[in-house]
Amino acid sequence: MSKFGNILKNHNFFFLWLGQIISQVGDRLGQMALIAFVYLRAPGSTVEIAKILSFTIIPVFLIGPIAGVYVDRWDRRRTMYICDFLRAVLVLIIPLFLFYAERMALLYFLIFIIFAIGRFFVPAKLAIIPDLVQEKDLLMANSLVHITGMIAAVLGFGISGVLVEWLGAKGGFYLDAGSFLISGLLIFLIAKKTIPRVNLKKVGHEIVEVIDKIKKSVFQEVKEGILYFVRNKDIRFTAGVMFILSSALGAASVVLIAFVQNTLHSATLDLGLVMMFFGLGLFFGSLSYGRFGSKISHYKMIFSSLILSGIMLIIFVFVLSGYPYFINAAALSFLLGFVVSPTIIASITIIHNVSDNAMMGKIFSSIEIIIHLGFLIFMYISGLLAEKYSHVLILFVVGCIFTLLGLVNFIYYSKTTWLK
Repeated sequence: MSKFGNILKNHNFFFLWLGQIISQVGDRLGQMALIAFVYLRAPGSTVEIAKILSFTIIPVFLIGPIAGVYVDRWDRRRTMYICDFLRAVLVLIIPLFLFYAERMALLYFLIFIIFAIGRFFVPAKLAIIPDLVQEKDLLMANSLVHITGMIAAVLGFGISGVLVEWLGAKGGFYLDAGSFLISGLLIFLIAKKTIPRVNLKKVGHEIVEVIDKIKKSVFQEVKEGILYFVRNKDIRFTAGVMFILSSALGAASVVLIAFVQNTLHSATLDLGLVMMFFGLGLFFGSLSYGRFGSKISHYKMIFSSLILSGIMLIIFVFVLSGYPYFINAAALSFLLGFVVSPTIIASITIIHNVSDNAMMGKIFSSIEIIIHLGFLIFMYISGLLAEKYSHVLILFVVGCIFTLLGLVNFIYYSKTTWLK
């Protein structure tokens, strides 16, 4: 198995990887700026946080299915850098023109547009990876792409609390816009000719598909992608896992923000640092799994990760409630991130292994819809429940669900046979 350094010697993949580190660092600063912006308008309101986050999720349902079709038709590299350049311009509008607007409607609309453009970027980024690396390097490459987000969490969230207090929420938006611009330039540098992954058995079939695709409408291809998704048991299973994970994250996200703010008595500073340690855990968890993951069944790792994630969330909540010290929050956040990370990497790798290359844009768009549907629904539910019930109780229930689902599936598949 190739080492990380060998994969990064691939210039095309390196530009993609580095670009995402930069853009996601800025994006995390933008997210913290939004949290600070909401805090200025409505301090401590989980409902307002949930409301503004919903406009980052709704584009998944309206744009996602069509985006997947066009990602498979368009040049993926070109799609990505155009998306980045457009988002850089639009993010700048927030601090320049909308920051002091009395009505929030225009801000909501702009956030919707920015994340609608992102619906084209995400499946293109995930679908282009097999075009940039050899098949034997897929697991390692997926780990590195996932690490991109982890590094962003470490660098972005870690300093965002300080920067937002120092530069203000406006500064976060300016940095976010700049990061999109740099990312777009790096992706532009990717060579137009990607490394082919030749499968002689599929050559004739793919030629016929290219001819047929010209004759098909967008909605016919959406239908085709849905049918392909439904009929593939491995993709269905992975989608279910991602739905469970995103639902739990949605239920916990808004409540965790308020929980950390109330427990550590800080609006953004401690929150950003806690997220930094969570990102460190994700980083080292991804690194470890990418290094040794090929020795363990992807499915077995997913179930084990779900069990450990639920247990760690429960421990995090009760320890921090009884001993509200930053050192405890930092250590437990690191451990939580470490045990969560294999679930995401293993799921994406399964999809790459079982999907046709020409269908990956549509598949990842469908996965995005499922992920964000779970996040959105349970984010609102937990936000409303937080008005009546304690944050500790809500997070405890989420942790129990994680553990139970992982344990039940682990036992079931242990008694049958592990899939692949």
